[in-house]
Amino acid sequence: MLFGEKGIPVLKSKWLFSTLEYVLIILTSETLSFQERTNWTNEDTLNDNLGHGTFVAGVIAGEDAECLGFAPDTEIYAFRVFTDAQVSYTSWFLDAFNYAIAINMDVLNLSIGGPDYLDLPFVEKVWEITANNIIMVSAIGNDGPLYGTLNNPADQSDVIGVGGIDYSDHIASFSSRGMSTWEIPHGYGRVKPDIVAYGREIMGSKISTGCKQLSGTSVASPVVAGVVCLLVSIIPENKRKEILNPASMKQALVEGAAKLVGPNMYEQGAGRVDLLESFEILKSYQPRASIFPSILDYTNCPYTWPFCRQALYSGAMPVIFNATILNGMGVIGYVQSPPTWHPSTEEGNLLRIHFTYSEVIWPWTGYLALHMQIKEEGAHFSGVIEGNVTVRVYSPPAQGEKTARTSTCVLQLKLNVVPTPPRSKRILWDQFHSIKYPPGYIPRDSLDVRNDILDWHGDHLHTNFHIMFNMLRDAGYYVETLGSPFTCFDASNYGTLLLVDLEDEYFQEEIEKLRDDVINTGLGLAVFAEWYNMDTMVKMRFFDDNTRSWWTPVTGGANIPALNDLLEPFGIAFGDKILNGDFSIDGEHSRYASGTDIVRFPRDGYIHSFPFLDSSESGATQNVLLNSGMNKADSPILGLLDAGEGRIAVYGDSNCLDSSHMVTNCYWLLRKILDFTGSNIKDPVLFSESAKQDVPLYEDDNRLPSRRTDVNYTLYSTVTGKDLICRSDSRFEVWGTKGYNLHVRGRNKIMPGHHVIDLGRGLNSTFGSSRSRRPKFTKKTKGDSLGNRYFGLLYRDELDVPELVASHWVVPAIVAVTGFVLILSIWRIHHKRRRQRRSASGRLANL
Repeated sequence: MLFGEKGIPVLKSKWLFSTLEYVLIILTSETLSFQERTNWTNEDTLNDNLGHGTFVAGVIAGEDAECLGFAPDTEIYAFRVFTDAQVSYTSWFLDAFNYAIAINMDVLNLSIGGPDYLDLPFVEKVWEITANNIIMVSAIGNDGPLYGTLNNPADQSDVIGVGGIDYSDHIASFSSRGMSTWEIPHGYGRVKPDIVAYGREIMGSKISTGCKQLSGTSVASPVVAGVVCLLVSIIPENKRKEILNPASMKQALVEGAAKLVGPNMYEQGAGRVDLLESFEILKSYQPRASIFPSILDYTNCPYTWPFCRQALYSGAMPVIFNATILNGMGVIGYVQSPPTWHPSTEEGNLLRIHFTYSEVIWPWTGYLALHMQIKEEGAHFSGVIEGNVTVRVYSPPAQGEKTARTSTCVLQLKLNVVPTPPRSKRILWDQFHSIKYPPGYIPRDSLDVRNDILDWHGDHLHTNFHIMFNMLRDAGYYVETLGSPFTCFDASNYGTLLLVDLEDEYFQEEIEKLRDDVINTGLGLAVFAEWYNMDTMVKMRFFDDNTRSWWTPVTGGANIPALNDLLEPFGIAFGDKILNGDFSIDGEHSRYASGTDIVRFPRDGYIHSFPFLDSSESGATQNVLLNSGMNKADSPILGLLDAGEGRIAVYGDSNCLDSSHMVTNCYWLLRKILDFTGSNIKDPVLFSESAKQDVPLYEDDNRLPSRRTDVNYTLYSTVTGKDLICRSDSRFEVWGTKGYNLHVRGRNKIMPGHHVIDLGRGLNSTFGSSRSRRPKFTKKTKGDSLGNRYFGLLYRDELDVPELVASHWVVPAIVAVTGFVLILSIWRIHHKRRRQRRSASGRLANL
């Protein structure tokens, strides 16, 4: 929806068609009046042959009495940027957006969306649109009820993102859920949608005459756009440019919204749009800055999920809450001084908050992230901490003003705190090694899903693994998120490190530290892998007509070569099969969906194998023979192992934990695995004698899955070609360092055929090949037992262990050197006396 210079609303409508395309259909209804229609495609027509754009315009400005629009006096400007075949290009949008800016429009409705928030020409043009004081309203997406499915541009903070509800005020099943995924894996997403509106069975205009019903967030978006039109009309025309802007309109909408009972903030945002309440806010509005959400209340469940599901406690990774700064004072603003925490009571001093924030707020919006930890002295505290966070924002003076505009934003906190849980109940979720689309072509985990080729839901505990998170909390576990390398956490605090569906590489220091954490510190390790097959990845290559380039998967469902490097110290490796089938353990049934197999596992471990079909390219011939009457061969998929002081469990599939495309869940298996890794409780079925390995599984190195050498992994990885450093989502004491138990050293990581960033010489030098990155362990044979290999790791290869802190090696080294010097001194004194005696005898003889 756009407004002309005189403040009369006009429309630009686009249709949310799929997760990959922006679709704009032009409007031709006889029940609508158009100020102007323009065509930006390569087709010579203005017709709407599908009717979606016509319908959207009718919701806003329809004149038919049976389906009257919210603002029927609105003038509509319609831009055609999609062909009849529903094909479009970013360049067509850029042209249309430039025209909208040139003719000084005020409001733009986009009933479209897609997952690519890194289509920078498009994203930056949206910023330019809003920077030119155009209020943008956009549909949040129709990919619900899945989480982490927000569509762009509705997920941008300067855009009003709209979700859908039905007439019972329930979130529509199709409405996409938050959080935003721009900031992860190395931060935390923001609250979206901003608001929700009715989007099921809404009446609107047909192409010719009459009315019809449609559902979707592309219908809810024009409902809000119509509300915006009405709100604009209450502001006197001579004050509209002074008061109205993308930030002030969003402030009026979110502060006036009616919060729904039941849905959380990543489902409903601020709540259902409320025209009258927003009207009251705008009627007396004075330019100011504010924070959205303005309250984080752990006692308000389920609205503040996931925060309300898990209390704070001492010793945990920082809990990050990422809020949006809305600056209604100007298109650009600045944070005047660092944010401040003001506790309401003495107990509030137990909370330590570090802040990261936008020093420059543009256009109209910025972010304020709270990194919250409970101090050590609060390890036994149980109760509620309350207080406010304040941040002062200023903007340059408006036209005719002499002094800067200033405003103090307030964020209210009410946080639950509990005593530090026992180690066995604490799980650390690895987010750092997750790569998603965008920026890389990361393929879907389940190859049976044909309509969603990308892994784009964030792979976060609070997006597509949110059901698993709730299950773990119900089971009494406390789950923390690691957004930094393995060197950045203290393993003595955790029962289990949980690695699920990971695509990135590992620093050498991580591999060595994890080995020590498991064997010597007693950390449990649970790994849920995914498929990886070179031939299948090549087959998934496709030509993208929009970017005019070939898209090739960066990796498989998981990065198996990297996982195999990580697990090599324990004698464990995954293969390259793609297995599918149903199985049951102790009466629990599950579906194995595009998982991989285990090809290396030590003797005396426990392995569970099942007869599955291999759907990889290399397994096609085998499957033909099996279909001819041969029996299926059992494939190992689950392994459990005691490893020194710790315990390890590996499983070749993660789809049963991922709510995106889950067929059946395997939460029952996850609970049994965590009982083992965290508390050494061994399920009698999983640890039956029939599952125990008398001989090790072993596959030669040259038969293990290999890395792709035709992909520049440095473009997507936070490890390859990067420096190891603990980020702001790790414990405060290791921010900006290499982590625990390590000297500061800047080693980079590269892969064969990939470019490297050389940071220097000596300790900063890079490795030359993928094999050279692996720890140099004692040469192994097929008959080696895990016990023998442990002794080799712990005693024969001490030089390959990371340098430990002073308490681990300096004192023993000083004792050893002192002893050596003492023995050498005694020997030299004794030797000198013998020479003196021999010299004396010679001199006497000469006399």
